[in-house]
Amino acid sequence: MKIGVAGTLESSDVMITVREADALKITIESIVFAYFSEQIHNTILSTLREMNITNVHVLCQDKGALDYVIKARLKTAIERMKQHA
Repeated sequence: MKIGVAGTLESSDVMITVREADALKITIESIVFAYFSEQIHNTILSTLREMNITNVHVLCQDKGALDYVIKARLKTAIERMKQHA
């Protein structure tokens, strides 16, 4: 199974793990889940749409990252997944 990881679990960062899947699944664990879960979900979904990615499981472990950090980590994790043999 192909997998890609990017980011850290440090404050103000996010660790994104992506795996091949039969359908799109997004799991969000966040210290600010109650306030920003919808925004985090929308950032992930829009980034996946931009990249034409439809069949992955995304695990987002957020420690208060801003949208642009989430997007960058997700793109990096996807590229790493593609390179995984």
